Amino acid sequence: MAISLNPYLNFRTGTREVVEHYASVFGGTPTVSTFAESGGMGLDESEQHKVMHAQLVTDNGLTLMAADVPDSMEVGANGTISLSGDDEATLRRYWDGLVDGGSVTVPLEKAPWGDTFGMCTDRFGVGWMVNILGAAA
Repeated sequence: MAISLNPYLNFRTGTREVVEHYASVFGGTPTVSTFAESGGMGLDESEQHKVMHAQLVTDNGLTLMAADVPDSMEVGANGTISLSGDDEATLRRYWDGLVDGGSVTVPLEKAPWGDTFGMCTDRFGVGWMVNILGAAA
């Protein structure tokens, strides 16, 4: 069973600089994808350069994720917590508990990148993302 709990930070802009700095502090090499590289996600051309997803995994097992938030969305004060892994039953159970009394932002369903993905805000106002890894190609 493999499940990880990863902090996911949100910024209006500057995510690339942030993860590069954290790499200099913690080690590791960040991976960064812009909205343009990820199909545009329906954003205006002026926001296509923004980071849709960045991830830093260090040699000692730390994982940090981050993104630039489109202008049409609010930047959360506390970021978003991301749960991901291949244990579908456990992650779906977590999802069910998180949405109980909360609200679903993106339903937990098959995503364009092949995984099952959903976003919600729990009853306490904490944002969550759940990503269940798809079958290997």
